[in-house]
Amino acid sequence: MGSFEILLIAIGVAMDAFAVSISKGLTLSRIELRHTLLAGIWFGGFQSLMPIIGYFIGISFSEIVGSIDHWIAFALLLVIGLNMIREAVWGEEERVNNDFGWRTMLLMAIATSIDALAIGISMAFIGADIWMAAAVIGVVTFILSASGIYLGRVVGSHLGSKSGIIGGIVLIAIGIKILAEHLGA
Repeated sequence: MGSFEILLIAIGVAMDAFAVSISKGLTLSRIELRHTLLAGIWFGGFQSLMPIIGYFIGISFSEIVGSIDHWIAFALLLVIGLNMIREAVWGEEERVNNDFGWRTMLLMAIATSIDALAIGISMAFIGADIWMAAAVIGVVTFILSASGIYLGRVVGSHLGSKSGIIGGIVLIAIGIKILAEHLGA
């Protein structure tokens, strides 16, 4: 897996955190630097930690499923991508408040990074460099989450659902690419 694919995956999995950050930005009467830093650190930190956890879970199963690992990676990316699209199109509106306390941010960071755990499992099956991938995912998520706070005030809630659709399409495309490469296409 090359740097470009890792960057696309990072953008794809960061879309949930980006959408939540936009929503958080909408709730603020005044945006402060601490708001952007908190969103970036919480979301970026968890988005980089979860693939590492997933990777080590995946490594423990990789010998057992070595012959079908590309199918598993494809299926995980497909399911995650379709779920992101489904939630963006038909999902319920999430209630987001202007609380940046550690409990609220912890719960939101975990909720938005579950997909990254599955991505880590997929990366174990294809032998990706998890340390580079986790770093890229964390940095991209930090930047998008911090930016999302500001964008929430500027562009409103319309971009939030579109970002989920874009992220889902990117993940599905990468899953198809992984499958095609392993099938010799």
